[in-house]
Formats: sequence, structure tokens, C-alpha cells
Amino acid sequence: MTKPEDSIAESLKAVGPYMGLGIQLAVTIVGMVFLGQWLDQKYETGYWLWICAVGGVAIGIYNFIKTVMDLERRNAKKNGTKE
Repeated sequence: MTKPEDSIAESLKAVGPYMGLGIQLAVTIVGMVFLGQWLDQKYETGYWLWICAVGGVAIGIYNFIKTVMDLERRNAKKNGTKE
């Protein structure tokens, strides 16, 4: 008979790698926005913020999808199933 603590620990172990993905996405976007804002102030322009913001969204989503696909591939390999 398994204890409830064991099933909770197994559940957290399974979802653990996914828990930081949202924060990672947000940090990427916010970091790029701050970079764009800094570049706009340094060069007295008004377009770097938008370029960096769009780039941050693209990079963040790319990294998010790549990480999820890698985790799914690793889980499939671990469980012995095909992708």
C-alpha cells in the first residue's frame, strides 16, 4: 500500500520541470523590454523598445516550445513509448 505522501512526491517530481517555464518566459520578455528601454535612452531613439520586445517574445516562445518538446521526448524515452 502506498502512502499519500509518496503519490504527492511522485506528482511533484513529474511536473517539477514544467513549473518554471512560465517564469522563464516572463523573465525573457521583461529582460528584453528593459534592454530595449535602455538602448532607447542611450541612443535617444524610440524603436529599440519595440524591436527588443518582439524579439523577446519570439525568443521566449521558441525556448518554451523547445524545452517542452525536450521534456516530452525525455519522458517518452523514460517510459519506453514512442513520440
